[in-house]
Amino acid sequence: MKTLTTFAATATATLMLSTGIASADVTIGIAAEPYPPFAEKTADGSWTGWEVEMIGALCEAMEETCTIAPIAWDGIIPALMSKKIDVIMASMSITEERLKTIDFSDKYYNTPAVLVGAKSMEMTGDPASLDGKYVGVQVSTTHANYVDAHFAETADVKTYNTFDEHNQDLVAGRIDAVVGDSLAFQDFLKSDAGAPYEVKAELNDVAIFGPGVGAGMRKDDTDLHAKMNAAIEKIRADGTYKAISDKYFDFDIYGG
Repeated sequence: MKTLTTFAATATATLMLSTGIASADVTIGIAAEPYPPFAEKTADGSWTGWEVEMIGALCEAMEETCTIAPIAWDGIIPALMSKKIDVIMASMSITEERLKTIDFSDKYYNTPAVLVGAKSMEMTGDPASLDGKYVGVQVSTTHANYVDAHFAETADVKTYNTFDEHNQDLVAGRIDAVVGDSLAFQDFLKSDAGAPYEVKAELNDVAIFGPGVGAGMRKDDTDLHAKMNAAIEKIRADGTYKAISDKYFDFDIYGG
């Protein structure tokens, strides 16, 4: 049975494995920034979350030894292209723009983007409702692309390196709203800090968000691409996907 190894690394980590750990067959890059419930680092330096468990299940289905390598989000595609990692599994949406550079597996989940703001504030997904308001979004994401395309002419846009940073600025009152993945906001909205906030609108644009989230790979890694797609199909069929997802969500994260 092949195994999944995780290791602690800095936000700009490459593939410096700890002494005694053999080189992995497949190195899977995740975003170094916390993104619960998908991936976050525990106190002992290991990684946990739905996407981390899904990586383990897919590697087992592929019968591959895998190592997780945390990489800063804005450097994760360059890390793939320079062969520092073999696969990106970091909630990366399949988009036409990214497909110009990399390939993707079949989707492994699909959740909508949302606009989040104070319960006391009137705003919707209509750009006019954000006139003069400050909107935060994580840089180099499809959510940033949506904000640029739909809100930039009416709102004052502020970009952040991480998801947590724009939530912190929202709570501090430095911005009025944030845009991101609906599930990524789940824990924040249930927290004491997030209690005064709510989802104001679901945001849709297939041209920007694509058909869902997939595993990113180099275009010439056709064998790995085929193995990844077969693994996604296998864990969907044998109940592994549902068993992992049921621990985190009370609905089908795979999407329609």
